[in-house]
Amino acid sequence: MQDILGQAISDYYNYERDQTLWVHDTLGPKVPMPVSVYFRPEKDMPALELEALRHCKGRVLDIGAGAGSHALALQDRGIDVAAIDISPLAVSVMQSRGVEKALVTDIFQFGGERYDTLLLMMNGIGLCSNIAGLHRFLKYTRNLLAPGGQLLFDSSDVAYLYEDGLPAGDNYYGEIRCRYEYKKQKTDWFTWLYADQSVLATVAREEGYHSEVLFEDDNDQYLVRLRPIS
Repeated sequence: MQDILGQAISDYYNYERDQTLWVHDTLGPKVPMPVSVYFRPEKDMPALELEALRHCKGRVLDIGAGAGSHALALQDRGIDVAAIDISPLAVSVMQSRGVEKALVTDIFQFGGERYDTLLLMMNGIGLCSNIAGLHRFLKYTRNLLAPGGQLLFDSSDVAYLYEDGLPAGDNYYGEIRCRYEYKKQKTDWFTWLYADQSVLATVAREEGYHSEVLFEDDNDQYLVRLRPIS
């Protein structure tokens, strides 16, 4: 897949801001994605993200860190944080912005160290693609958690997108087919996961995690903490 999101983040950082990043999905027309959201200072972050930062403890791994705004906020608090992303361009921006530990890698190829907090913001858990991928992710990241460690991430219930009722079939309705468009270039279609609270709690329990919802907003978005049961 082309690094279209990374290119948009890099261009924005380098003051090329006359282009629009579009998000397509299979449920409606394309919509613009403001690249500025990846560069918000802590004072402009929504309450859900501030709550997540407040709950971070110990050594933190920021997964899918984008332009590094959450990592920078944690650094400012004196927290030991490492940030990873699959986009080389995004990681370059992170490093230029002052993220001290930033690495280009896929979470499923990352290992060897353990962290007290694994953080995924802006629905970063969507990288799991589907429910099977969420099971795989929780199995894998268990080996990245230090004793007493936690996973912190947000997601949302997207049932509201289906005006005519939830689709029939075997696929979970929160598995959304998407693609990015920027400067007339498009990524391949990919699947992004949005998990409602009930499904998330069920998967977590099946994988041996205790789940606790820490925050909910008025848009069906929620922040959850997972901790291994044993």
